[in-house]
Amino acid sequence: MIEVLAPGPYATVQDLGRPGYAHLGVPHSGAADAASLRLANRLVGNAEGTAGIELTFGMARLRFRAGAWVALAGAAVPAGPVQGAGMGVPFWVPEGAELRLGMPEWGLRTYLAVRGGIAVEPVLGSRSTDSLSGLGPEPLRAGTLLPVGRPEGVISVDLAPLPEPRPAVLRVLPGPRDDWFAHEALEEMCARPYTVSQDSNRVGVRLRGPELARAKEGELPSEGMVAGAVQVPPSGQPIVFLADHPPTGGYPVIAVVRAADLAVAAQLRPGDEVRFTTRPGR
Repeated sequence: MIEVLAPGPYATVQDLGRPGYAHLGVPHSGAADAASLRLANRLVGNAEGTAGIELTFGMARLRFRAGAWVALAGAAVPAGPVQGAGMGVPFWVPEGAELRLGMPEWGLRTYLAVRGGIAVEPVLGSRSTDSLSGLGPEPLRAGTLLPVGRPEGVISVDLAPLPEPRPAVLRVLPGPRDDWFAHEALEEMCARPYTVSQDSNRVGVRLRGPELARAKEGELPSEGMVAGAVQVPPSGQPIVFLADHPPTGGYPVIAVVRAADLAVAAQLRPGDEVRFTTRPGR
């Protein structure tokens, strides 16, 4: 068992989500920065989709009731007082030890993988907490006990250099409803930066900046949505959908963020500036 002494501002159990249920109204969910969860799992010999802990703004304290191999990836946080604790390396947490994690210098979400994985009861094939629908385990709180599964893989690496912070640029493709906007709207969206709102969460990154003018009035019937969809409500301020986005939506989608840049969107924190571009390279 891992005992949560303090979860930080917001922490949940996440794996790679529950695909295949959107037609039933069930969001995909899963790690917002899936690449970081995959990396943390590889470092401790887990399958990439094994459930771990997603920490928002760090600041967590965890007590290990049995010794375990652990790895951290994503937004870099100070880790201690366990010997060898750090980002991008597997390290041993002794029985009874407390692991303390600080606040990240950049980015928003840090992923903790433990060898064997977090073995909470799955719901519809996934152990992910879905903040929109409420499926999966509750967000972590002081006193939560997390069972650890039986290790199945072997640890074969001792270091994985973490990627440097990437420029806050999101590459987009024209969306399915870009014709609902003024002729220059997509170009305007890419011309100036937006600021990340404090109202952002795992559902989506809400942005403040140039308003995107409509060419058509009225609203669409609800239609399917994907992660990375840039939906524009009547305010004209775009929202980039993340892991817990609804399966359908009625606001027009002007653009879609490329899948390779979803990790960049997931690490944006309130107050950050971000730009869009239609160019395939950076």
